[in-house]
Amino acid sequence: MSLNPEYYELIWAGEKHHEFRRRYLVGRPTTWYVYLTAPVSRLMAVIDLDVAVVDTPRRIADIAERARSGNGSTVLAYLDGLERGFALPIRRVREFEGFAATELSEMLDSFHPPQGYTLVSRSPQWRAVCDKLTASPLMRQMSPPPGPVA
Repeated sequence: MSLNPEYYELIWAGEKHHEFRRRYLVGRPTTWYVYLTAPVSRLMAVIDLDVAVVDTPRRIADIAERARSGNGSTVLAYLDGLERGFALPIRRVREFEGFAATELSEMLDSFHPPQGYTLVSRSPQWRAVCDKLTASPLMRQMSPPPGPVA
């Protein structure tokens, strides 16, 4: 999945405890291979996410607001028109040097920044890229404290 570098840095600053999504897998923890959007344009992080909190947009926005004042209205607008939203608790973040978009194009025969998520287990090419990423030297890692819940 893609992530804006600004939000990625909020994780490292201890100000972002959840990733908010309009749709996501339900009922199990997941591992997110993170492509940072421009100007970074690199696949360079792995974030372990706990089981998603699934609730009304208002309740999901309340989680965002308790974590960072002013963020609730942004999340509520993002979830507008939906019956439910997803708050994915961030449990561990690992950063690697990673691969630039041009490198990913060579490794995958073609590459476009992700617009949603891809199930890596269903794509041998992506599995190989992600395995290569996690086999490379770790640059930094953290396990943030739990954030607010619904």
